[in-house]
Amino acid sequence: MNFGHFLRLAAAAILLVSRVVISAELRDVVVEKEEKRYRLTSETRFDTSAADLYRVLTDYDLFTEFSSVFVESRNLRAAANGKPRYFTRMEGCVLLFCKSFVRIGELTLTPHKEIIATADPKQSDFNYSRERWLLVADGDGVLLKYEFELEPSFWVPPVIGPYVMKRALRSGGADAVDRIEALAQGKKPKR
Repeated sequence: MNFGHFLRLAAAAILLVSRVVISAELRDVVVEKEEKRYRLTSETRFDTSAADLYRVLTDYDLFTEFSSVFVESRNLRAAANGKPRYFTRMEGCVLLFCKSFVRIGELTLTPHKEIIATADPKQSDFNYSRERWLLVADGDGVLLKYEFELEPSFWVPPVIGPYVMKRALRSGGADAVDRIEALAQGKKPKR
């Protein structure tokens, strides 16, 4: 191999490396339980614009692409007060016991900055469920600060339940961030 050939190869390698897309970076995940309520907080940096991330996070028709936990999700007709509404059905298993969970609620939106999803306890399997996504500019990307607080209306086994709920919330979020980023970038997420 001559020196000129080596330089062309090196230049091609540098160009290839410089085009590698940085994947979403999950920086922090905390799951806590107090009495019957679970609270998850996380921070994730996405390599996309706030507008594109906002578009994906407000489109419940896409939620089944985020995680296999979502088996059904969709946008519903707006409420009488004009607020957008959503439906999700999630499934989870503990050992051989599997359960389906439904949430129906309203969205409070501040375009490209904040999304708040509050479930209606009369139409959901939760006495309380509130999610908040705060989108903050971070260089050429977005820092997403996420809060999810929920109180199941169903029985959670006292010994294994809290551990499983915490693990499911933590791992489900970690698995979803790259898929959310891919959708925001207009790509098909990897499964």
